[in-house]
Amino acid sequence: MEPLLVTLPLLTHIASGLILRIHRRNASLVRYGGSELSPSSRLASKTHIWPPISYASISGYVLMPLVLGHAFVNRVLPWWVEGGSSGVGLGFVGHGFAKHPVMDWMGYAALIGIASGHIVWGWAKWMGWTPVGVGELGSNGKKGKRRWWVINGISALVAGVWMAGGLGIVARGGRATGWVGKGWDELYARVPLLG
Repeated sequence: MEPLLVTLPLLTHIASGLILRIHRRNASLVRYGGSELSPSSRLASKTHIWPPISYASISGYVLMPLVLGHAFVNRVLPWWVEGGSSGVGLGFVGHGFAKHPVMDWMGYAALIGIASGHIVWGWAKWMGWTPVGVGELGSNGKKGKRRWWVINGISALVAGVWMAGGLGIVARGGRATGWVGKGWDELYARVPLLG
């Protein structure tokens, strides 16, 4: 069920974002007469054909390798080495924190912090709550600044709650012992940055 509930929607989200960006670029080319120009002519005339990129989009591009790394360590690597990831759960993650604390703390803090901002800002944009284009005040008015602070506050709250559970509880799980711990050590030894 995980590929249907997590992987497929995630890949659809990434692909649709990239396709939409390319579509907007092509529409701008047609709209402003750049479709007749060669790429070198567009560069020489400094024609801006790509739509502006938002912080939510930038955070999504930064988030991609973090999510892929997380999926590789927790799903792909166990499947590749052991034939499945059924033996990998929160205990495996806690074992990793005990074995490689600096790398795991930095990686998970970045993953959770960036993901929280991306999700909250994405929802705010989808709901029309972002500060850009807020009536006549715009993003520089009091209403725009208030919305900016509220959205960032919610992002920080989401990240804090997520980290309290993920890092405050799971990360303190400690090393596993016996054959389970030995198997997890062998898995972590195959992670390129850790091995």
